[in-house]
Amino acid sequence: MTDMPRDDALVLGGSSQVDRVETAIAGGTALAFSAPSPDRERANEDTVALIPYGPQAAIFVVADGAGGMPGGGQASQLAVRTLIESLAAASEKTLLLRTAILDGIEAANSAVLNLGNGSATTFTVVTLDGRVARAYQVGDSEAFVLGQKGRIRLQTPVHSPTGFAVEAGFLNEREALQHADRHLVSNFIGNVDMRIDIGAEVTLQSHDTVVLASDGLMDNVLVSEMVERARKGPITKAADAALGLAQHRMGTPTSNQPSKPDDLSLILFRKPIAHRGK
Repeated sequence: MTDMPRDDALVLGGSSQVDRVETAIAGGTALAFSAPSPDRERANEDTVALIPYGPQAAIFVVADGAGGMPGGGQASQLAVRTLIESLAAASEKTLLLRTAILDGIEAANSAVLNLGNGSATTFTVVTLDGRVARAYQVGDSEAFVLGQKGRIRLQTPVHSPTGFAVEAGFLNEREALQHADRHLVSNFIGNVDMRIDIGAEVTLQSHDTVVLASDGLMDNVLVSEMVERARKGPITKAADAALGLAQHRMGTPTSNQPSKPDDLSLILFRKPIAHRGK
């Protein structure tokens, strides 16, 4: 686990070790996991964060440093640290959470650009304010809100050529996972043309699960498989099921299943729903 930019923020990734933590936050329970790719001897370039923002609010972040560019890990660490510092300043000014997030992402983009080394990172953020979730997307890491019956109530767009092709109906999900251009990303932190895709608000219902994942997970597990494993059972068991499938496919490639060794990060969150009358 990396040093925490603030005492109350949990930040994982950026090392050669496997990081995992389960903690109470925003009136619920979050599990965060991050591990380096099994096929390369280098530090994990993913960074994930659980950031409290008051007793019933939190911000979850997955940043996947661009491995094909210099300083990917440095970019993801800096972007997360800058967001945390920006949120700390915003909390003192009592800014609206939406405004604080947008300002923080813009600050993160400026910080990475100022490195001047061409580094970049994806940046997927989900905010929880009471029971209201909202996603902010830059790149191809993904976020979902999953209902217990398998309904996808929130899903971030994938900012990549294959992601857009799936959305337009030109590729199906399995074809996209095995496409030669799957690794290309069209929007990222560290880009003068960076854009923030803001999702609609979603009110969490009983047994909903919030999921954020880097492409180390989503390039090895179909969305339907992720839904089936993450939507039910204890949060620890759900995480183990999803991570186990991704890690198995990374180490055991077959012609009919996705298999892409990569840094692997996951956040799961659930919040109990109060009984009526209480």
